[in-house]
Amino acid sequence: MRKFIFLVIISCTSLIKISAQPLIQRSTNPEFFVEEKFIYQPQNHFHTSVRPYLSDELQQIIPEDSIKNTWKIASIYDKGVKRWLWNKVFNEDLIKIQGDEYTFKVNPLVNFELSNDFKNDDHAWVNTRGFMVDGNIGPRFAFATRFYENQATFVDYIDKEIQNIRVIPGQGGYKPFKTSGYDFSRAEGYISYSPNKYFNFRFGHGNNFWGDGYRSLLLGDSHFPYPYFLISTTVWKIRYVNLYAEFMERQSPRKESEPYHKKYGTFHYLTVNITPRLKVGLFEAIIWKARDSVGYRGFDINYLNPVIFYRPVEFSVGSPDNALLGFNVSYTIGKNNTLYGQLLLDEFKLNEVFSGEKWWGNKQAVQLGVRVFNILGIHGLNIQAEGNIIRPYTYSHWESIQNYGHYSQPLAHPMGANLKEGLFFLRYHKARWHVNYQFQYALYGLDTNNVSFGKNIFRSYNSRPFDYGVIIGQGLRTNLWRQELKISWMLNPNYNLNLSTGIVWRKESNIQEKNDLLMFYVSLSTALEKLYYDF
Repeated sequence: MRKFIFLVIISCTSLIKISAQPLIQRSTNPEFFVEEKFIYQPQNHFHTSVRPYLSDELQQIIPEDSIKNTWKIASIYDKGVKRWLWNKVFNEDLIKIQGDEYTFKVNPLVNFELSNDFKNDDHAWVNTRGFMVDGNIGPRFAFATRFYENQATFVDYIDKEIQNIRVIPGQGGYKPFKTSGYDFSRAEGYISYSPNKYFNFRFGHGNNFWGDGYRSLLLGDSHFPYPYFLISTTVWKIRYVNLYAEFMERQSPRKESEPYHKKYGTFHYLTVNITPRLKVGLFEAIIWKARDSVGYRGFDINYLNPVIFYRPVEFSVGSPDNALLGFNVSYTIGKNNTLYGQLLLDEFKLNEVFSGEKWWGNKQAVQLGVRVFNILGIHGLNIQAEGNIIRPYTYSHWESIQNYGHYSQPLAHPMGANLKEGLFFLRYHKARWHVNYQFQYALYGLDTNNVSFGKNIFRSYNSRPFDYGVIIGQGLRTNLWRQELKISWMLNPNYNLNLSTGIVWRKESNIQEKNDLLMFYVSLSTALEKLYYDF
């Protein structure tokens, strides 16, 4: 694979020079990403469903520097060290070195949070310190890296999930810290090369997100970062993405002396702006284990084929690998309304789908959502509503190592499968102020008595109790209600440093138990990505 990647990059180095800098957008946190209304304007022909976005593409539709200038807080000091310090705190990167052909930036990463659960007389805290470095050398080459070191305690329902999956959600493995805390770290980064306006090549250790929703049923970003190589090709109104990735399976059986098992994934995503308002994407993925009964398989060169649709390749090699197909669509109505949706097919037999007998192998997922910007003519007041339905056993496999997951978490929806979910968001931003309200309801079925009812994608679907009559919510039928109100003031927009306070109400109930939470929190955080604790 390394030789293939090298040859592809070298073959493009002779192509024409571009002037844009291929930097990736620093923040992908939807709570603070104020440019969303611009990227959905029909005249922009923006490929909205491929995230993270490239900064040069965002600059073509909305100059970020101009927005930051309107937010600039004038110094109360005329000159000297105090004025310099004021600007570093409120308006500028901590360190920035810039020349005609290069840019180099260094900024701190922090998350200091205190929270208290009044329902259970419980409290938690987070202490995160780190740094990020990013920049470019010339117009073609860009780079970035982030590193976090953390100590934390968590409220009860998150703590139970950590003990269950043996990782911090989205943040990887841990070591015990004192009596009830966790010590963990996270590193990610990329190097990006764009030989011309058509191609972008990216080596990275991070996440990708394909879709227009809060969740993605195709490829999400709620899990621990993974190593990947990405090729993005843009011609006319078409973008085609090839993604090659390595994942780690921590839950499949292994000897104590053995490392965690690895698996690989190859993904294709083709998105087309059919009209200025209608955008359609086609998706496929193949997951296979690094070692099989014959021996070490590694990265299968058959899946280096850059052409979409792998099924013929699978059949030609007699493959038992896990294959998924998907569809993404968005349509803009007027200037401020966008409908979006996804369809994921993990397995599909037409006669079983329409038989009405609810066969277990009907493994599909559906998403439907809407975004409305500038409600009632109020600039910055936006809503988003989304529904997700995932059939039992979707994303799972007969052999758990080949499921659609990484590091003990799903690669798509963070709650797995066998669920129905409704989400509603009300967001308002004005200058540096951000207000975010989230409402969530979910119905799902938990496993009982070591029987897989289809929610946990890391369990083999061979442990299912029956083949027909499979419905969403089967197993231990559980209801989840959750609301969160968060108010933030952006201390420094250059690296999204925010002072925040909020309140979370959560209720999970089934016939066996009820879990209530009412939590208040305050934080100082570099909010670059969303940490998904809404499960």
